[in-house]
Amino acid sequence: MTHQSKSSVKKPNRAAASKRLANKQATSAKAATPSPSKGLHPRNLHNNGYDFDSLIACLPALKSFVKPNPYGNLSIDFANPNAVKALNNALLKHHYGVEQWDIPAGFLCPPIPGRADYIHYIADLLAVKKTNKKRVPKGPRVRALDIGTGANVIYPLIGINAYGWQFVASDIDPVSIANAERILAANTSLSDRFSARLQTNAKQIFAGIINQDERFDVTLCNPPFHSSLAEASAGTSRKLQNLAANQRARGTAKVLPQEPAKSAADTVLNFGGQKAELWCDGGEQAFLTLMINESQQFASQCLWFTSLVSKKENLKPAKALLSQVKAKQVREIEMQQGNKITRILAWTFLTEEQQLLWQQYRDANC
Repeated sequence: MTHQSKSSVKKPNRAAASKRLANKQATSAKAATPSPSKGLHPRNLHNNGYDFDSLIACLPALKSFVKPNPYGNLSIDFANPNAVKALNNALLKHHYGVEQWDIPAGFLCPPIPGRADYIHYIADLLAVKKTNKKRVPKGPRVRALDIGTGANVIYPLIGINAYGWQFVASDIDPVSIANAERILAANTSLSDRFSARLQTNAKQIFAGIINQDERFDVTLCNPPFHSSLAEASAGTSRKLQNLAANQRARGTAKVLPQEPAKSAADTVLNFGGQKAELWCDGGEQAFLTLMINESQQFASQCLWFTSLVSKKENLKPAKALLSQVKAKQVREIEMQQGNKITRILAWTFLTEEQQLLWQQYRDANC
């Protein structure tokens, strides 16, 4: 073992160390600053986050819910259903020309950016290749069927505004259908491209909705993904706890007086979502199984069938079933909003030649 003399020992470079520390602090500060939504579709109007000044100008009632977050940016408390409802109202009015929108208390109030992504991705699915470039079809010749539209009727509102498509919306809940019709009737610029249909048989999805002589370019659905009220309640509780934990971590949690414990049903209804919107017997997998099996009956009447799949583990059995029912083509489309990943499962029973003929006919008449 050799020993170094004092003069040969390398002295620490204080300037370099200071520079490294400064860089590390800058990197940490950059990481702490919230960035715009990641991964949204390029045509999504919400790619740059929420412009609260413009939204408040459009809907002054939103102002009371908007406060600076710990980073100094304007935001709302996403655990507050009234705040989320006001934000949705402003977004629909500002970006999609929806002058009047409301939902009954306790009904699902969905995130607009993620719902818009679904519409844009299925628009790409319907695109026709022309002169080495794909063109997304627009106009009322394109017909879409929204299964389980809910009281919020979000997909038709976005799809009609963004692409001018014609929408038929179905639901098993009469209250949801009545509210959807009320919203569209109050927005006359959109109402001529919309009709709602009540599904009277809870064991049917397309039957009783698609008429014998009808054709749809695409069907879309956001299926209930819980298998019971208890599971839906547990999911809602976890969501509320996560929001509260994030607020505590940021130092923004409010100290509130302790409230009496609520039942499972109260928890779900207070946060938003009715039975048909949140859960069904067998959950998402059972719903997808029913949808895929029944889609065979309408194989020649729909160009593409699609559905959101929230649970990744449900994709494999769904694809296996699609193989059994001899779907000609199956696609999995991944969507990302921040750290959340959702998938669209799409399938068709038409051959590529039949698809092309359908698309060419539609394209010529759009």
